Amino acid sequence: MRQRLYLEDLHIGQKFVTATTLVTEEAIKEFAARYDPQPFHLDDDAAKATLFGGLAASGWHTAAMTMQLNVSSGPPLAAGIVGGGGEIQWPTPTRPGDVLRVEGEIMDIIPSRSKPDRGMIVMRMETKNQNGEVRQIIVMKLVVPRRAVAPA
Repeated sequence: MRQRLYLEDLHIGQKFVTATTLVTEEAIKEFAARYDPQPFHLDDDAAKATLFGGLAASGWHTAAMTMQLNVSSGPPLAAGIVGGGGEIQWPTPTRPGDVLRVEGEIMDIIPSRSKPDRGMIVMRMETKNQNGEVRQIIVMKLVVPRRAVAPA
């Protein structure tokens, strides 16, 4: 088991890289049928006539895969990956056959003034495929606990 990281263990510029996951056509269609049933996520022929030019995963599917990669092999934050807000972009579509990984970097660390048991980090995460093409960029605020301090 990996060592759990607390706010005091982190520093600006610290980087994390996850394991990988293969994106299949079946997974794209299954996610889309349930959560984002648009033709460019469900039908390759219909997708060819759209701005995507072929079957593309839902951005929300890419976000879900990013989350799974972060939870299973990303930064081992002591309380888990607990979001406090963020901004997301999908500069290029995720395609069948993509092998995704997440590369993250801590951009800021903000100890809480009102809750001394925690703080926030700002992390930029890029979800990339096997060719280094960026499929998703997310800048997230994550809640991170501090180590318990014994009373003086």
